[in-house]
Amino acid sequence: MIEEIRISDLGVISQATLPLGPGLSVVTGETGAGKTMVITALGLLLGHRADAGAVRHGASQAVAEATLRLPHGSRALERAEEAGALVEEYDDGTELIIARVLSAEGRSRAAVGGRSTPVGVLAELGEDLVAVHGQTDQLRLKSAAAQRGSLDKFGGPELAGELAGYADTYGRWRQVRSTLEELTSQSRERLREAEALQVALEEIDAVDPQPGEDEALKAEALKLANVEGLRTAALLAHSALVAEDYSEGGDAVTLVDAAKRTLEQVQGDDPELAALAARLAEVGYLLADISTDLAGYAASLDSEGPERLAEVEARRADLNRLIRKYAPGIDEVIEWAGRNRARLDELQDDSGRIEALTAEEQALAGELDRRAGRITALRTQAAASLSARVSAELAALAMPDARFVVEVQPGEELTRHGRDAVSMMLQPHAGSVPRPLGKGASGGELSRVMLAIEVVLAEVDPVPTFVFDEVDAGVGGKAAVEIGRRLAMLARHVQVIVVTHLPQVAAYADRHVRVIKNSNAAAGFTASDVVLLEGPDRVRELARMLAGQEDSGTAQAHAEELLADAQAAVAAMG
Repeated sequence: MIEEIRISDLGVISQATLPLGPGLSVVTGETGAGKTMVITALGLLLGHRADAGAVRHGASQAVAEATLRLPHGSRALERAEEAGALVEEYDDGTELIIARVLSAEGRSRAAVGGRSTPVGVLAELGEDLVAVHGQTDQLRLKSAAAQRGSLDKFGGPELAGELAGYADTYGRWRQVRSTLEELTSQSRERLREAEALQVALEEIDAVDPQPGEDEALKAEALKLANVEGLRTAALLAHSALVAEDYSEGGDAVTLVDAAKRTLEQVQGDDPELAALAARLAEVGYLLADISTDLAGYAASLDSEGPERLAEVEARRADLNRLIRKYAPGIDEVIEWAGRNRARLDELQDDSGRIEALTAEEQALAGELDRRAGRITALRTQAAASLSARVSAELAALAMPDARFVVEVQPGEELTRHGRDAVSMMLQPHAGSVPRPLGKGASGGELSRVMLAIEVVLAEVDPVPTFVFDEVDAGVGGKAAVEIGRRLAMLARHVQVIVVTHLPQVAAYADRHVRVIKNSNAAAGFTASDVVLLEGPDRVRELARMLAGQEDSGTAQAHAEELLADAQAAVAAMG
């Protein structure tokens, strides 16, 4: 919802604040007072193209700014935050300020939530926030997709349920078709891939690499290449621990044992020496174990000679061949083989998969056809109801011979939304051919058509704010009253802003804003101001609109009667 619009140096408006709010707000004023500048300001804030001619004469720039109140989690708010906007959080929603600056040279800048942003972001926000219906504005329901979407929402829960089921089936059907196309169109490539994988996996299986084997063999090869040096070192270390000539008594084991026995002879005299003797005993056991291990190590080297080294190098060559072809290490080669073994199984099962997928594709196509038929029937039913209701609204809006037509044409091709082409058309008078919306109708007629559509769709497909310009062009009397009543009906669901010259419409407003022109021919300037009318001021403005005589007692009495009737009609709406 738009809470307020602030305008500076735009057209004839120097400085103005347009207070808005929920319900129906009307903007009135004499011809040339600057009412259209309100629509121009909205257009700037919605990202429309900027015209430097709209900048007030003598000013360097024009500024349009609006304060929006958005519900938590709204799509527009999410887009604004993506653009870096700063927002104010409240219990009932968030406050967002958007702005557009237009220089006299034609340059344009935009800001969302205090952050500079491309003008395109304003246009994206506007798509979710505001629908403008006027003589030169694009229709909200211009595209075929928008028309189909609105009809589907109007169709209610039954159609929504069918569409949801159809969408699920359609998604699976597309997936199956894509897989089938891949299997059949790439059969040669897949066969070549399977053959290559078969050869590679057979080569890897023949070698049968084990995890970590390349590093283990590398260490063993290094050991075997230096076997003589290792043997000599082991034997020298062993002889230092245990001498073969026991008479010499110079080996480490003997010396440690002698030291231990010496201390044991006096250990009863001092506990500290007893502890040291025990530690020497532990050292003796450790030296004996080490000497045994050194002897075994030297003996094992005697059993491993050049033959084992040749075996290790041959095995390493086999592993390195796999590494060069498939992965940087043996563990990665094993992983590659496991992954591609599953891929080979998939490729070798192509014929079975094609048969199963073909059967599934045919079953899904049949289900889609049945669902699409039910959707067409429900859409046709909804189209007839929507056509009748909008046509009835048009009759009340001084277009008695006009007929609104919603056409549902089933096609041959299935899409994600069914097979129907939905067209909304207007037959402006009896005997004419229905034409697409926006063609063959004046700006005022088109605004009334859109008002009729929006009134009917308000409960199922609203946007937060509707703006109508020229909606009452060329009508008066009872038709004008009906326009006002329907705008009030629409305003029960959404915010509605109307620029009007009809008192019958203005009388239904929750908020009445007047644009006042002030001219000074001698000084050579014209300026307009915006005022919120209440009480007697509003009666005077309605009297001016009725008879051009705001001070006339008769006109004011008529205005008061008009207000009373409108308020009673609004109250009757509940």
